[in-house]
Amino acid sequence: MANIVTGKRLKSGNPILNFWNKNSHNILPPLLGFLGFLLIWQMASMIGLIKLPPPSDIITNERTRIYLMYPWFDRGGLDKGLFWQTLESLKRVLIGYSLAAIVGISTGILIGLNPLINKAVDPLFQFLRTVPPLAWVPLSLAALQQNQPAALFVIFITAVWPILINTTVGVQQIPQDYINVRQVLQLSSHKFFFKILIPSALPYIFTGLRIAIGLAWLAIIAAEIVMSGIVGIGFFIWDAYQNNYISDIILALVYIGAVGLMLDRFMGWLQTVIAPGE
Repeated sequence: MANIVTGKRLKSGNPILNFWNKNSHNILPPLLGFLGFLLIWQMASMIGLIKLPPPSDIITNERTRIYLMYPWFDRGGLDKGLFWQTLESLKRVLIGYSLAAIVGISTGILIGLNPLINKAVDPLFQFLRTVPPLAWVPLSLAALQQNQPAALFVIFITAVWPILINTTVGVQQIPQDYINVRQVLQLSSHKFFFKILIPSALPYIFTGLRIAIGLAWLAIIAAEIVMSGIVGIGFFIWDAYQNNYISDIILALVYIGAVGLMLDRFMGWLQTVIAPGE
């Protein structure tokens, strides 16, 4: 099939080539930036400027190469590939984050609609949200006595605050004209909730959800590093450090960064689907 020239772009029957022609200007800059970072790291390590192994060690180190090439292996117990380690962490994040979203959105709406309640609990929430995730670990272990529930609590308590606070602000920012419309038309609480409150507060809610998903992922890594004996990418990093497997840590960081980026992009895409144009 002959190529068709559309505007200044050459359109062919090859979908991969068409995708590249359309998105190359968005792909090349971050790709070049990433490659430049790796090159600087490689050179700094080779000349002894930093003590870390170079990124090429992920491939040249035999142990790390196994984790790189076979992420799905499972020898039982804690001896699993990085795919399973990451999957276990993601499961915990999904549970804790979902609970944080439910509690944060519902509580944020309640507080946003009631100024008196907001005045009563805002100082407490501002106090609690500044506590670092690691500080909750010993308290959660003491209260729950098990690693898994304690890890879920750490995720929940870390992720709930941006969702709650942004939802509260979103509800408080509903234009007064919308409130007047409700009074004039005598809208029921059900219609006001779904026709006015949620659409108006949705951009704020998604801002909180997007911030919270990153914090939840950070929290589970911190929790798993401290909570020994559980399958997860955080404990994998801590165990590798204890055994001086630095290349394994570097590879695990690649997984963490990649998953964190995908979670953030997923939430951004979900916002465009549910609240287009916001």
